[in-house]
Amino acid sequence: MNFTISIILAAALLIATVTDLRSRRIYNWLTFPLMLAGLVFHFGVNGLDGLFISLAGFGLGLAVMILPFLLGMMGAGDVKLMAGIGAWVGAYTILTAFVFTCLAGGVYAVGVLLFHRKQAGQVLANIKNFFITFLATRTLSYTPSSAALPRLCYGVAIAAGTTAAIIMNLARTGSVLAQ
Repeated sequence: MNFTISIILAAALLIATVTDLRSRRIYNWLTFPLMLAGLVFHFGVNGLDGLFISLAGFGLGLAVMILPFLLGMMGAGDVKLMAGIGAWVGAYTILTAFVFTCLAGGVYAVGVLLFHRKQAGQVLANIKNFFITFLATRTLSYTPSSAALPRLCYGVAIAAGTTAAIIMNLARTGSVLAQ
């Protein structure tokens, strides 16, 4: 079972990374079958218990990414990819993957800023203005400047974070589905 899940996720993450880097999109033709296949696989292997584990991972994967999406910080494809991964790995592993994804995303963002040094000042000004607006109004309705800023392909961070979580779980418990 670990081998099957690992191969399917490796293929999906590779495809998501390539399409995100090329077109800045993670397509529905990848994410929806990934979600459905994870649910069906776990139901087929472990019955209702497997389905509930899969649904918990799917729901948590969706939940942790929905707020950044609603705030305009990432695209819907990123949210659906994390939900699809959650359907395969369950709640515990998707939470670990999310933490590692956040860390990878931070490293990735710093790398992009270093590469685009000229625009780094505008990014830092946007961050400062976001916090000033939040502190003054207690709302998250800040709109950044319309200057063209570097964009992140967050599928790269999701792939790195998920891979790290799976490797950690395999080393710690011998299973992709750590409980």
